Amino acid sequence: MQNFNLLRELGKTRKPILLKRGIAATIEELLLSAEYIMSGGNYQIMLCERGIRTFETSTRNTMDISAIPVLKRLSHLPVIADPSHGTGKRDYVLAMARASVAAGADGLIIEVHPDPDHAASDGAQTIRPEQFVEMMTQVRAISAAIERSA
Repeated sequence: MQNFNLLRELGKTRKPILLKRGIAATIEELLLSAEYIMSGGNYQIMLCERGIRTFETSTRNTMDISAIPVLKRLSHLPVIADPSHGTGKRDYVLAMARASVAAGADGLIIEVHPDPDHAASDGAQTIRPEQFVEMMTQVRAISAAIERSA
């Protein structure tokens, strides 16, 4: 999101763009990066909250759930949450996915692999298919409770 030449070029395309918040970026900086893309005429942008760097060491990043409703209030763009990268640990992905949906996320990015410990990359943050099924059941229930569709 900080490569402004790339953002300008993406503005010339007519392809959907998933713009992930940088680990040290503010919400305002994320929105301004989206403006670079939109200034070129491409309005097909999804914002992605994927955790920020803090002093906490229990997780890779700190999943900023509060960013989701803030982005929804400040922008018309869809907001996607990435709890896999947001925590870096599979034990926390389901909880952060549920929280993200409850906070208003329009979608989730979840890393799934049948054998995460032997995945080519990011195995520590990857859930198993059966965990994904469980998560989807829970996310659908949360979506229904807040009157959104999953």
